[in-house]
Amino acid sequence: MLLTITTTHVPATDLGFLVHKHPGRLQTAEASFGKVHVLYSEAGEDRCTLALLLDVDPVRIVRGSGRRDTSGPMDQYVNDRPYVASSFLSVAIGKVFREAMGGRSKERQELAETAIPLEARIAVVPCRGGEALLRRLFEPLGYEIECEGHPLDAEQEEWGQSPYYTVTLKATTRLSDLLTHLYVLIPVLDNNKHYWVGRDEIEKLLAKGAGWLESHPAKEEITRRYLTHRRSLVRIAMARLVEEEGPDPDEIATVGDQEEAAFEKPLSLNEQRLGAVVAALKSADAKSVLDLGCGEGNLLRVLLKDRTFERIVGVDASHRALEVAARRLRLDRLPERQAERITLIHGALTYRDRRLEGFDAGALVEVIEHVDLDRLPALERILFECTRPRTVIVSTPNVEYNVLFENLEAGKLRHRDHRFEWTRDEFAAWCSRCAERWEYTVSRLPVGPEHEVHGAPTQMAIFTCQEGEES
Repeated sequence: MLLTITTTHVPATDLGFLVHKHPGRLQTAEASFGKVHVLYSEAGEDRCTLALLLDVDPVRIVRGSGRRDTSGPMDQYVNDRPYVASSFLSVAIGKVFREAMGGRSKERQELAETAIPLEARIAVVPCRGGEALLRRLFEPLGYEIECEGHPLDAEQEEWGQSPYYTVTLKATTRLSDLLTHLYVLIPVLDNNKHYWVGRDEIEKLLAKGAGWLESHPAKEEITRRYLTHRRSLVRIAMARLVEEEGPDPDEIATVGDQEEAAFEKPLSLNEQRLGAVVAALKSADAKSVLDLGCGEGNLLRVLLKDRTFERIVGVDASHRALEVAARRLRLDRLPERQAERITLIHGALTYRDRRLEGFDAGALVEVIEHVDLDRLPALERILFECTRPRTVIVSTPNVEYNVLFENLEAGKLRHRDHRFEWTRDEFAAWCSRCAERWEYTVSRLPVGPEHEVHGAPTQMAIFTCQEGEES
């Protein structure tokens, strides 16, 4: 049972400080089911790979198990448990990487709190749900996934595929987040645990899932599998998750939209923003357009009226917003030719969706500021690498202008759901970094009345795929 974690953060050997394991030594820990070895297969300045090797003793498993096994006596000794990633691996991660999973590092605390490039490879994991389940669990968390399925028998093709996969996960994230996701989701993939699941597992799930599970689109499926389908436990855990979600996000968004509109109405800022976006789309000669984070359909309504745009797709994570958009656009009453031009899709912008690939342009109008900063790299990768429209248009508030809004309290953001609002310099730096990394050129322009000191209320960037790049 093998898990490797690789980083290309420089110096890459700092990975040793994060996991509290020296690259120059093999370290072994005893577990009730076998031995846990930690070693490094490579340790250089530019690349470092840590390996966790779990040597499971099948005899010790049977003799030390607290579960009542209803399988036959031979099945207890001859099975896949010593060879595949399962709850044994989760326990091993918790045992040898406890400090790292908690985000603590005595020598490199700042690095422990920083997102770095990481790649985790699980040699063999049973995934009872196939590749679709793998993607459903990990892609919303911002991971790029490579998975290789294995046949039941390479020489007997008619037997078909096994439930076993070799999986590679790539992301720019904190090591503590990666370890926590693996800790929770590996037994979820296996849909099994090697020990009795009681109420204490609820606390474990909620503790390790804090900050991500409550907003995960597959949280119910994760909870059900993690708690081995024990209905009473699942009900309690789901009730707790709903409590921890806090107020209804759709309600927050609606109230925030109303408040923001009140600030901006005297400037007719929304109309100016939409006009600037449409002008940029026409200048780019875009025929097919993605409205990413389309909300209740403000931009979609403008695009639909213009025959220049032959294919229009609106995407949003809120079912309610899409329902409102459908009503406002009167999709059920559109003539057939008009209806064929527009599609509404429910989806998260940090989750790869192949239906969104191959478009001329993508627009994110006042969207990125609603994304947590630690989730922004996932959105960037999905947008610029996976979806990769030829042109990308991004608009976002200029926080410097906020002092000019009479009814906006000092230090407050324009919308109660905004995670951040950037200065012009901060937005420029983000644009330059994205353009350089994903091979786009970028230009920026102000939207709305410009103040000589504070600039314009909205800042917009137009990213264009560099010449010779495929869209």
